[in-house]
Amino acid sequence: MAKQPHLLVEEGDVHDIALVPGDPGRVDRIAKQCENVEEVSQNREYKIVNAEYDGVALTICSTGIGCPSAAIAVEELSRVGVDTVIRVGTIGALQEHIEIGDMIVATGAAKEEGTSKRYESPVYPAVPDYEVLTALVDSAEANDEDVHVGPIVSDDAFYNESDEYVEEWNAANLLAIEMEAATVFALARRKGMRAGAICTVDGNLVKGTQKGADSDEELPEKAKNNVERAIAITLRAVTTVA
Repeated sequence: MAKQPHLLVEEGDVHDIALVPGDPGRVDRIAKQCENVEEVSQNREYKIVNAEYDGVALTICSTGIGCPSAAIAVEELSRVGVDTVIRVGTIGALQEHIEIGDMIVATGAAKEEGTSKRYESPVYPAVPDYEVLTALVDSAEANDEDVHVGPIVSDDAFYNESDEYVEEWNAANLLAIEMEAATVFALARRKGMRAGAICTVDGNLVKGTQKGADSDEELPEKAKNNVERAIAITLRAVTTVA
């Protein structure tokens, strides 16, 4: 099999389990908590390294921003033998009680994006694999972490999330909003892969503290610190789903 055109990997280059953060910089942050780290490829928004955590071999692959680029990553990872993808990202809260720095494990994602709809009807559910979902929650609880567990929404238009949309999502009791999970979940299901997602809250749209609202920094300090906790939770979960 020839190398995949975007990830620049072929069968045998990566491991069965892949953590898929959006930010290429988060690949390095995850790798710092691992051993035997080896860079595999880097092209466009996609940075890939192989590593080992507690004896489990894994791959870390960034997806960039949004569902179209995430779909390319999942497609090409599937083609070279990956069978499990776990998103480790950031997310904006849609409920007042959810604070910056909290963590959310998604039980499903509303398809407020266009990519998954090119694959299937929007009535088909975008949900994680139960084993991966359970492993993430159990890993968090084992470390006495307070994690919100429930449905989220994936959206395409970061700068067009109007007050009307936020009110509707809030009324539906969706926990938070991000830009990749719906397609990751839907495409993984179609490919026979397992998928899950844990995200650190970087703002609250109901309170008007969403990313970029009051700081030049992409992430508030509390969210930066808790990204490390989310990574640790995910790595521990990997050891139970390997």
